[in-house]
Amino acid sequence: MRLKKDDKVMVIGGKDKGKSGKIKKVIQSKDRVVVEKLNMVKRHTKPGMDQTQGGIIEKEASIHLSNVMLYCEKCAKAVRNGVRKMSDNSNVRYCKQCEELFDK
Repeated sequence: MRLKKDDKVMVIGGKDKGKSGKIKKVIQSKDRVVVEKLNMVKRHTKPGMDQTQGGIIEKEASIHLSNVMLYCEKCAKAVRNGVRKMSDNSNVRYCKQCEELFDK
């Protein structure tokens, strides 16, 4: 998995193309991510025992991994990322264009 929770990503395909946000949830089994305030859908709910009021609720839907790219603050655009092994044998993700580290 090349993306993690709390990473800043930019959408490169779909109705929210060009928008960026932070990852709230990663669904690894389906290769999907939920991004904050992007891909909003309307859910119609009935009033129930636990929920006192019904109505139309807006919430984020998941986006496929192929439609998002990691966002580099230094480059100010969506970039490809690589993995580099550090001297203490830890793996660190980095921007392939400006060599900026994503995992500090």
